[in-house]
Amino acid sequence: MKYWDVRYIDEAMKDRDSFDFSARTQIDKAIRKVSQNPLPKNEGGYGVPLGNKHGNDLTGLCRIKLLKLGIRIVYKIIRDGEIMRIIVIAARADNEVYEIAAGRVDTL
Repeated sequence: MKYWDVRYIDEAMKDRDSFDFSARTQIDKAIRKVSQNPLPKNEGGYGVPLGNKHGNDLTGLCRIKLLKLGIRIVYKIIRDGEIMRIIVIAARADNEVYEIAAGRVDTL
């Protein structure tokens, strides 16, 4: 099985490290699974495209939901080089995760 190259922006790695060991294990497992095919579901992948979320233009980004943990992972697909760039990993707090993602995308 071929995996896409997973890369974290610095803030996303800090997000990951802020969770306890058990949550980090689940986060890593979910990212690894999705990295097999991070393309949007409408292209046969695991990703859920975001588009416009409550005034935040997140077009081109996808998300992973860890329902039991209430965690969202937002990532960008870079097709050239098959890179899955992790933008934010956060507990779901209304739409905060999407606002954080929008702010971080602007700095990429």
